[in-house]
Amino acid sequence: MNEKELLEVITAYFEEKIFENHKNSSLKTHSKLKSYKINPIVVKYLSKILENDFTAIGIAKALYYPRVLGTSINTSFGTRIQNMFVELNLAEGSLIKGMDIEFTDKVDGRRKWCQLKSGPNTINSEDVSPLLKKFTTVTNLARTNSMDLNNSDLILGVLYGEEDQLSQHYRKIDELFPVIIGEEFWHRLTGFPNFYNKLVSNLDLMTLNLDTEGFFKQGYMALAKEIEASDLFDFE
Repeated sequence: MNEKELLEVITAYFEEKIFENHKNSSLKTHSKLKSYKINPIVVKYLSKILENDFTAIGIAKALYYPRVLGTSINTSFGTRIQNMFVELNLAEGSLIKGMDIEFTDKVDGRRKWCQLKSGPNTINSEDVSPLLKKFTTVTNLARTNSMDLNNSDLILGVLYGEEDQLSQHYRKIDELFPVIIGEEFWHRLTGFPNFYNKLVSNLDLMTLNLDTEGFFKQGYMALAKEIEASDLFDFE
């Protein structure tokens, strides 16, 4: 598959498997009251902020907005990209516990064992030790099994961002195992030097052409109807 074809395939994958799936799950799942664990005190306050009143629509927005705009898509993003790499034969699912994918690095030709992370600020201080432990365990396993593997073959791949945006937590890991981010990661994975930047441009254009009219309101209005009919709140 040449670069143009791969860009088209990945852009289509983002549209269907990530964005359209997010829209569908938002309407199917997140517009249902049973999908939420509600703090009635906080949610009333949030309703007041959003609508300047305690209403079913205010409650619905307070629940629906953060779920749809943040949690639901960010939680699934990394997993879906991992699945995409495997489905498109850019990588294989790793058989080694603690690693997400394995692939042949198109820059140095060596086999890479990779744990994937979404962006340059997506780990916390408490994540550093467990991640290093995973990498060290793989290193020890490789020695035991006489695998042709060195520390530079175990990488933490960050899907988007620039190197100077990496948090200090990533930099601690990078002292022992390479943290490869954004443009360089996609180059090593696909073999095309400017693939990441072209992909971002393609995704920007595709996103602008998505049909989203009325989608958001449809979801929170459906949720508001359930809230009005429930016995959790008294709007009198």
